[in-house]
Amino acid sequence: MNRRPRIALIGLGMAVTPHARGLLDLADQVEVAYAFSPSEARRSAFAQRFGFPLCDRLETILDDASVTAVAVLTPANTHLDIVRRCAAAGKHVLLEKPIEISSERAHELVALCRRAGVTLGIVLQHRFRPAGMALTERIASGELGAWVNCSATIRLWRPQAYYDEPGRGTLARDGGGVLLSQGIHTLDLMLSLAGPVEEVMAYATTTPVHRMETEDLVCAAVRFANGALGTIEATTAAYPGAAERIEMAFVHAGATLAGTSLQLNCHDGRRLSVEPDHSAGGTGADPMAFPHDYHRAVMADFIEAVSSGREPCVTGEQALRVHALIDALIDAGRRGGTVRVAPD
Repeated sequence: MNRRPRIALIGLGMAVTPHARGLLDLADQVEVAYAFSPSEARRSAFAQRFGFPLCDRLETILDDASVTAVAVLTPANTHLDIVRRCAAAGKHVLLEKPIEISSERAHELVALCRRAGVTLGIVLQHRFRPAGMALTERIASGELGAWVNCSATIRLWRPQAYYDEPGRGTLARDGGGVLLSQGIHTLDLMLSLAGPVEEVMAYATTTPVHRMETEDLVCAAVRFANGALGTIEATTAAYPGAAERIEMAFVHAGATLAGTSLQLNCHDGRRLSVEPDHSAGGTGADPMAFPHDYHRAVMADFIEAVSSGREPCVTGEQALRVHALIDALIDAGRRGGTVRVAPD
């Protein structure tokens, strides 16, 4: 008997490549049952690179009782309807970020998975970078002392050609711009390290660099729930792009996460360095210029969670927190003043 769980890929667009590569690496742990797209062209292009079985109907996946889980890699505005059908069929769901195009739809999606009793994991792979994991471990140990400041800087580059793809950068398909489509990864990691943000003051705009509906530049001051202060800057107008940064000040140390690297300097002279992986990190014109290692780690965590019955590293409820922060940043940028972040 084949005891490996069987997973199906739903959506064969740009986001599928690191997932497919990760699944190849995990072939001893999971079997790919299907790779689905309604587009013949996308199925054909995918088949030239990967040897997974293809299907052209979602019903093929839903009706196959041997399929344990699905990885939903489609545009954000399709997530709720697809996940509803998958959860009703008893399939566990690994979902690409963001959860949905609005927090209302995101809450509905998370709730329906809970009601259906299926595991929901969210692809926010920055949590699985060794540098961030090393800092998380040091914070949990208490050796750094309380943290007093945390700031995130996300200075990426996307050419206009990126936003010329139909629907990209629109509220209808993507739900937002730099925050929901790009910055969400760094903001999620920031929240996992520093805890919730309580209130924000922000500016948000669309610069002359891009022709798009949603924001490509946000600058904010934030106050965390523990009273610490920080800033958030996020843009896709910063040519040629740079590694995202999270900088934290502690009572006994200072730490800088820059892309996949960590520099931690303690007041007593101890130091910890995690070297970068030397990839472009998806910060420039090619948003997929990063290794698939972190997606593989997301997949492995999700598969183990489903097999053991535990929660995945990034649950739907945890991802809702970064959605709430993004909502507050956009709201503050739109109307000014201080905006409180919606509680869990």
